[in-house]
Amino acid sequence: MAETHEHEAVTKAFSGLGIDEKALISILGRWKHEHKHSYRQGTRDMFIPDERQFEKFHEDQVARITHEILRFKIALFLAINFVVNAVVLWAMHPWERDARFVKEALTGREASNVIIEIACTRSADELLGARKAYHSLFDHSIEEDVASHVRGHERKLLVSLVSAYRYEGPRVREDVAKSEANELHQAIKNAGKKFPAEDDEVVRILSTRSKLHIKSVYKHYKELFGTYLDQDLQGDFNSSLRAAVLCLCAPEVYFSEALDAALKKGADEFTQQALTRVIVCQADVNMKDIKDAYHQKYGVQLTQKIEETAQGNYKDLLLTLLARD
Repeated sequence: MAETHEHEAVTKAFSGLGIDEKALISILGRWKHEHKHSYRQGTRDMFIPDERQFEKFHEDQVARITHEILRFKIALFLAINFVVNAVVLWAMHPWERDARFVKEALTGREASNVIIEIACTRSADELLGARKAYHSLFDHSIEEDVASHVRGHERKLLVSLVSAYRYEGPRVREDVAKSEANELHQAIKNAGKKFPAEDDEVVRILSTRSKLHIKSVYKHYKELFGTYLDQDLQGDFNSSLRAAVLCLCAPEVYFSEALDAALKKGADEFTQQALTRVIVCQADVNMKDIKDAYHQKYGVQLTQKIEETAQGNYKDLLLTLLARD
């Protein structure tokens, strides 16, 4: 009976009207993966089974919820009802959530970091699931749309990253990793002649090697050249490569930087969206490491920064999700 009441409360939240947000936040603080799966399975007017083995939001419901979010704007931190938006994302199947993040990024002005984030921080099966969901939702492949929408020197890298299905076992050949550290360094040295993101060997290494292998490359790079690989990729023209390296080798550092940018005074709406995206997606995955990395890098606790920056029930929701680790 208690579960039924919780399901009803979450469903009501999607309307954007008459929400007991404090009760809703309490529910979200308790729900784990199996609770969300049960909710999607048991709420067929909201979610429908997909042939690719996930429960997807009914398109009519997505359109209605989007309308409600835009209609009931609030002057809290962002001009959008972030509580409702976060609830929608929290309840959504992770594959669908990632697919919609990619689609939204491709229609915006800064697609690369969101695409890299999803391609490089998810497991091989999670990324494959997002590709399946994208196919079902939008009648295109992610690879096709990335290739069509991304222009310039980043396209080859991004298409390769979203196409990846990485080995996830423990085996790493240290001699190969050391050799590839040299290849990356050479490509960075030759950046004046050719963007490293367009170099076939750079793209091959970052898009096909296992995460353990790339971490070994990262280690050898520091030993050989005295600087970290991401430090040598500073600058606008290498920002996508740097994001990919951090997402593959130190995702907690990447996420801490994204959160700090989102929490800065004057951050634009696109940048601020990372606050909901990162916390909702990482709450049950990597949040302790992200909080530790944030504190180490910026000298303040992430929870304290959110207390100072966010407002109202949205702040309470973020803090509740942060406390789940």
